Amino acid sequence: MTSVQNSGFDYDAAFSRNVGWVTEAEQRALRGKRVAIAGMGGVGGVHLLTLARLGIGAFNIADFDTFDVVNFNRQAGAMVSALGRPKVDVLAEMAAEVNPGLDVRRFPQGVSAGNLDDFLRGVDLYVDGLDFFAFEARRATFAACRRLGVPAVTAAPLGLGTAVLVFMPDTMSFEEYFGLEGQSEDEMALRFLLGLSPAMLQRGYLADPSRVNLAERRGPSTVAACQLCAGVSATEALRILLGRGGVRAAPHGYQFDAYRQRFVRTWRPGGHRNPLQRIGLAIARRQLAKMRVSGGNHG
Repeated sequence: MTSVQNSGFDYDAAFSRNVGWVTEAEQRALRGKRVAIAGMGGVGGVHLLTLARLGIGAFNIADFDTFDVVNFNRQAGAMVSALGRPKVDVLAEMAAEVNPGLDVRRFPQGVSAGNLDDFLRGVDLYVDGLDFFAFEARRATFAACRRLGVPAVTAAPLGLGTAVLVFMPDTMSFEEYFGLEGQSEDEMALRFLLGLSPAMLQRGYLADPSRVNLAERRGPSTVAACQLCAGVSATEALRILLGRGGVRAAPHGYQFDAYRQRFVRTWRPGGHRNPLQRIGLAIARRQLAKMRVSGGNHG
């Protein structure tokens, strides 16, 4: 506390401009909340900084990776001075520059079955920042949230927009919605993508489809989408942490595409078992097969 006092930092003054959209009592409540974020990359890093500016007082953050030059197009902590440094350390330092009074627990080995209970201990909300293709880690994390009664938010950066799903402890689970258990990597990628964005608003303006390669776990990304993810996740976090209501949990979701200037609410009762979702997956599987044949012939 002494270092905070010496810095001249004052919590009430620092976050006073939030008041109006939240009450003074709600701002004090946010100071007492702890949020867990797995992944400090494109979306996870900006989640942390955004929620810190909202006035959240404590975080558990996890990531095993270090910063590389290929992160520069989108990741909040990606700077020349951060090259080769652990992402959890860089982002924890950046968040402390926003609020030196933060209580941040770091998990530099990432999340795994062995540390999820510790990672989620005392947590009021989980915000997903894992890489799109981290299916096993994501499934384990959402399952642990369900078991421990922790609400969870995932916002995916898709094209130049975002798609959002909220999983509450008493509503449809992540696994019930996506149905990833026992599926191949390709099938999990298709189910996750189509589950996040049944409307697929991002489809149609991908400038270079060759940059999407599911087999290599590679796809294009934009900072615009990552920033949008953080904004909507912070909004959902505010609703949940302050008990304001109005949370539309899975199988409800929504997608906003800034490039197409479109917003849609999505609803897939039954999740991956929904007839419309099954049709969409069948079409996606055929398209993926054609892309592979085309790629093979080109090679």
